[in-house]
Amino acid sequence: MNDFEIMSIIESILFAWSDPVYLDDLSKVLDLDKNKILEIMDLLKEKYKKEDSGLRLMEVEKSYQISTKPKNYDYISKFVTDKNKKNLSNASLETLAIIAYKQPVTKLEIEEIRGVKCDYILRSLLEMDLIRISGQVDKIGRPNLYSTTNEFLKKIGVSSINDLPKIEEISSEEQLNFMEEK
Repeated sequence: MNDFEIMSIIESILFAWSDPVYLDDLSKVLDLDKNKILEIMDLLKEKYKKEDSGLRLMEVEKSYQISTKPKNYDYISKFVTDKNKKNLSNASLETLAIIAYKQPVTKLEIEEIRGVKCDYILRSLLEMDLIRISGQVDKIGRPNLYSTTNEFLKKIGVSSINDLPKIEEISSEEQLNFMEEK
């Protein structure tokens, strides 16, 4: 293997793994001396130093990771925020409606109402700051209680949970439409 092939393999591993990769692990996988790996890492560092690259090679305690250049953070942050705002699925909206009307509510209670697991959806809603963990139930396992946030209220355009339409007055489809419109 020539240096460019080795560099390509290392770059692929770093990209695919996303967590820091140790020099020892790269040496074992490629069956190469650590000094050769270090030499290739220097080539990669030079490649990413160029102005036209949005990536950089970070080294921390003999581990390596590809990350984005700090100067691009504002654009990445805006992109992620915009994508998250646009990508509320029907399942996310349904889960959010359950939390809004039943809060504080446990994951098990949400899953019983929806009839499906909701781990991923809850994580996503937490990351978007639409819900928060507002406490724990004093039972075995101490399950988390979920409630909506001020960000949720801003997103749907109400100042208080009390401003939501009364659940008895509207169908579940209308509830979802109300939340989608805001």
